[in-house]
Amino acid sequence: MDCFYAAIEERENPSLRGKPLAVAGSDRRSVLTTANYAARKFGCRSAMPVFKALELCPHLTLVPVQFDLYRAVSSQIRAIFGRFTDLIEPLSLDEAYLDVSHLQSSGGAIAREIRAQIEEEVSLTSSAGISTNKLIAKIASDWHKPNGQKQVTPEEIPGFIAALPVGRLWGVGGKMREKLSAIGVETCADLQQLDQIELARRFGKWGLELWSLCRGIDERPVRPDRLSKSLSSEMTFSENIQVLSALIPPMQGLIEGLAQDLAGKHADRVVRGLVVKLKFADFERTTAERAGHALDPTVFEALLSEAWRRGNNRAVRLLGVGVRFEKPSENEQQMEFL
Repeated sequence: MDCFYAAIEERENPSLRGKPLAVAGSDRRSVLTTANYAARKFGCRSAMPVFKALELCPHLTLVPVQFDLYRAVSSQIRAIFGRFTDLIEPLSLDEAYLDVSHLQSSGGAIAREIRAQIEEEVSLTSSAGISTNKLIAKIASDWHKPNGQKQVTPEEIPGFIAALPVGRLWGVGGKMREKLSAIGVETCADLQQLDQIELARRFGKWGLELWSLCRGIDERPVRPDRLSKSLSSEMTFSENIQVLSALIPPMQGLIEGLAQDLAGKHADRVVRGLVVKLKFADFERTTAERAGHALDPTVFEALLSEAWRRGNNRAVRLLGVGVRFEKPSENEQQMEFL
């Protein structure tokens, strides 16, 4: 979706359209959840402190976060996706991967129809990337924003990926770009000149992933939601988060969404533990967990602080909250299997 939260606020209040607008907390110490395109022209962006955004754009309009509204709109959009495929992997309230390879229509045609239905029924614009894997589709989705789409065919992938700056690859943040630049690597074509042994020597296991990514190779399948030993809600940030306080507002929204999922779809499951997961800019992950039965925000904040400390001031690209369930009895397992 295009500036999802801000676009919803503009839809709800048309007088805001065309004005620099940001969704944020209620005081100057909070951070922007998102900013519309008019505000981005002044340098305002998500995760930026409110006081900094106001320095850049003194006439910026700030509106409070309305996660209940955003989740409701997200559910409407998810329902539209479901008309085309059951293979849907949500990344956040406003972003998802869809596998439509089993359909007869072309991916480009399906994307145009989905975007048309979203605009007609939800009055919001969206953008899409279409390709044979997640990596290329994700990069392509940003190509013609707002309200556009780009398709990259298998034949086009080698040329498309080679010309990209390495910073367009997922997992390559500011520090990694600096490390690569120091050895003369600026584009994926440059990175392709390093063999697997050299990349592994310099960057370990992540170097082997880089070898695949810079060639447009990504074998991750689209994973739809499944009932398992746990339930979680995650958010991948468009820009890495540098400060702990900036993670609190999105975590609160994730907890609320998790509570709704538990009440609506998993009311028969017994919670035994609470979990917070962070994925850092270098793609290392950490998980903090504590026994518990209720979705206590104070416990989640304590777990978030614990996980954050393990990062040693590394930026965060993904935040997740979740619960672990008690193991079902044998009878329940059999019923689920049948």
